[in-house]
Amino acid sequence: MQIQVDIGFEQLVKIAKRLPENQWTKLKEEVEKDNINFKDSSDLESLILSAPTFDEGQLNRIEKTRKAINQWRKK
Repeated sequence: MQIQVDIGFEQLVKIAKRLPENQWTKLKEEVEKDNINFKDSSDLESLILSAPTFDEGQLNRIEKTRKAINQWRKK
């Protein structure tokens, strides 16, 4: 059986501060153990670096389209 509870960040901090010393230590160890080091996420970096980019012509076309839409909206 699972229960999902939405707790705000401030409430979570208050709950954590009320933990006994031994539970606080265990919680801190667990959080630090599972901490994701984003410098090591080569998958995310490779995804971002391999993502498609706009060339100069496409950027010019987007700019012209935005101007046309803005003028159309003003009429």
